[in-house]
Amino acid sequence: MEAKINELKRLWAEAADLRSVGAVLDWDQSTYMPAGGAPARARHIALLGRLAQEKATDVRIGHLLDELQAYAESLPYEHPDAALVRVGRRMYERDLKVPPAFIGDMFQLGAESFNAWAKARPENDFKSLRPYLEKILDTSRRLANFFPGYEHIADPLIDTSDFGMKATTLRSLFAQLRRELLPLVKAISAHPPADNSCLYRHFDQKGQLEIGAELSRQMGYDFQRGRMDLTHHPFTTRFSDGDIRITTRVNEHDLADCLYSCLHEAGHAMYELGIRPELNATALGHGTSAGVHESQSRLWENLVGRSRDFWVYAYPRMQATFPGVLDDISLETFYRAVNKVQRSLIRVDADEVTYNLHVMIRFELELMLLEGNLQVRDLPEVWHAHYQADLGVRAPDDRDGVMQDVHWFAGQIGGMFQGYTLGNILSAQFYQAARQAHPESPEEMRSGKFDTLHGWLIENLYQYGSMFTTDEVVQRATGGPLSIEPYMAYLKGKYGELYDLG
Repeated sequence: MEAKINELKRLWAEAADLRSVGAVLDWDQSTYMPAGGAPARARHIALLGRLAQEKATDVRIGHLLDELQAYAESLPYEHPDAALVRVGRRMYERDLKVPPAFIGDMFQLGAESFNAWAKARPENDFKSLRPYLEKILDTSRRLANFFPGYEHIADPLIDTSDFGMKATTLRSLFAQLRRELLPLVKAISAHPPADNSCLYRHFDQKGQLEIGAELSRQMGYDFQRGRMDLTHHPFTTRFSDGDIRITTRVNEHDLADCLYSCLHEAGHAMYELGIRPELNATALGHGTSAGVHESQSRLWENLVGRSRDFWVYAYPRMQATFPGVLDDISLETFYRAVNKVQRSLIRVDADEVTYNLHVMIRFELELMLLEGNLQVRDLPEVWHAHYQADLGVRAPDDRDGVMQDVHWFAGQIGGMFQGYTLGNILSAQFYQAARQAHPESPEEMRSGKFDTLHGWLIENLYQYGSMFTTDEVVQRATGGPLSIEPYMAYLKGKYGELYDLG
């Protein structure tokens, strides 16, 4: 059995290595590649995507999974070999349904569309992107139809990112959360907003990158196994367990943009860095779902990075990085500034209380697109209407409207956005469990010590990669099922105090 397990790992490693090479090209395309390289890069990415899919569906993998099934069933459920066969079979059977040639075409379209988006967004040119988005919508529907028997056309796409979730389940969960959030947003909006003008002074790029890297390192991001670069839309990418990179962006008149991009992406990277080395390049060598992954980026970005305990430590370092710029701003004023609640246009810049309303708009719009109840040509105006209805704001253009997120323009519509809100919900649930286990951890943060929290997350979450489903991870780490209660208790407690809601 050991020889067969090793052979299975070897075959999977070939597919994983091809995907990693593709990830290197994706990273380069989003960071340093000259514009002239775009047409060839799309071909490169398409070729690697097709070859990786061919490797992942090698008939020998299927035979080995069959031969190992009885062995896996004889092991404890949590044994890595049992998980390898269990999760590996699920992935193999899913991959078998999608032809490699289709994957190659899909990757090429995504690469071409990404480059078109990077050019069109600054020019506010949705018209040039519409043909790409129409092709991507058609491709996404075709992808879903490789999985017949679905309840909703988005279900196969959601299931790939968040296994076990369905559109109906998410719609119900999001409706429950929305009912809780809207009164809170209304109550906070009745009070004068915090003054966050201190965040919009001049902060030079060099200093922003330095403080972003310093605080990411302090939290636990290992720069010996990663690096940080600039991009249009921040992301994290994994090439191997020894090379997991983050990206950020800088606006010299918006301190929060770079800083919180760094902390967010470092959270993703720390999850990947914490996976057991022996799971690398196997079916288990990555985070368990989009929602669990986002729980870590949002935990470190918000529950840690927007906490008063964090800023007791970090604010003197921020002031030292920008001499004279923040000398007249107290810690309390700065803390309130980074936690300002205000209805706004841009998802990635949204505060904790309104953020999920942005996600829910996108989730509902992509369901409507997939259902055929919304045409791409009408998407910009419907976007504006939803923002006006849900957040009371309207973007002056499409650049800060439908074009603001890269996701739909990078190759797929559907299964893309639900993970952000699931991540917010789970971030509070995991953080609550960690603090119950280690009540000393908030005080430790005041002196820049994050090892206790980081260690708990490694022990209870990170090390297992994708050995367990989201439901299993939540139950094992917190002792209960997914629930919005810890998240709403966190928001009501924190912002009730900040805005004196009583």
